Amino acid sequence: MTMGDFRLYAVTEKGAQPLEAPEEATDFADLYAGLAPGVYSALRTFEHNKFLDLEAHIARTRLSMELLGWQYALDEARLRQVLHEVVTSFPGQNARVRFDVLAKAASQLGTDSRVLIALKPFKPVPARYYEEGVGVDFAPTLQRELARAKTADFAQQRHRYLPRENQQHYEHLILDDKGYILEGTKSNFWAVRDGVVWTSGRGVLEGVTRKIVLSLLPELELGLRLEAIHRDEISELEEAAISGSSKAIVPVVNIKGQRVGNGRPGPIFHAILDCYREYVASVIKTAVDLG
Repeated sequence: MTMGDFRLYAVTEKGAQPLEAPEEATDFADLYAGLAPGVYSALRTFEHNKFLDLEAHIARTRLSMELLGWQYALDEARLRQVLHEVVTSFPGQNARVRFDVLAKAASQLGTDSRVLIALKPFKPVPARYYEEGVGVDFAPTLQRELARAKTADFAQQRHRYLPRENQQHYEHLILDDKGYILEGTKSNFWAVRDGVVWTSGRGVLEGVTRKIVLSLLPELELGLRLEAIHRDEISELEEAAISGSSKAIVPVVNIKGQRVGNGRPGPIFHAILDCYREYVASVIKTAVDLG
């Protein structure tokens, strides 16, 4: 990723205000170094300028502000209009998008706005990851202070666990103090045991993709347990997966060197992924389309 790949904007009354991003930035988190920390949401576009469940991303941003005790009134109509403006003009097929609401204005960047939007080219998950699965490790020292709030300071803290080129592990999983698997650094965690889908029902960020998957399980006639799996129970799992807005549902076949099931993606998460993709195709829309 080079600096020329990024676009950074402030959301203002006049629309999108282009900002100069730090030259050394290689990731979204780098764009906000030195700014007042805030809350954010990250998602991708489909068909160039359409979004999946943007309403849920905005609602979670509002919830994050509420959990932090903020009184800031987010202008959703303006945010939607600027999102539509910048993704429509963004070059390339699709974009990875992040919008932030800061604790105070980003005056260092030459704006009095507290709402920023960043874009970079969307890089799809390699097809082989869905076909072969991925390996993950643990992030033993990482925890969210407010599990349901998506905060920029957590994005900075997890930076050391993000996958690097040629790194063996695709994601790192966060454990509670008793060794139960809560979620990934950038994903929610899922498992299948005795044909039932398990995912933690507490202590996790309520991901937008997680919300969609939970809504699809009854259609697939799959049982659900909103309980976390312990790290010592990995040998009992038939399947595992992680989910997120940029990756959909990616099968996990190895957790810290321990094989999951038979070491291959299983039928349940393949069925969930197929159903998820059908759902996405039927509901994506532009940021300004509220119908």
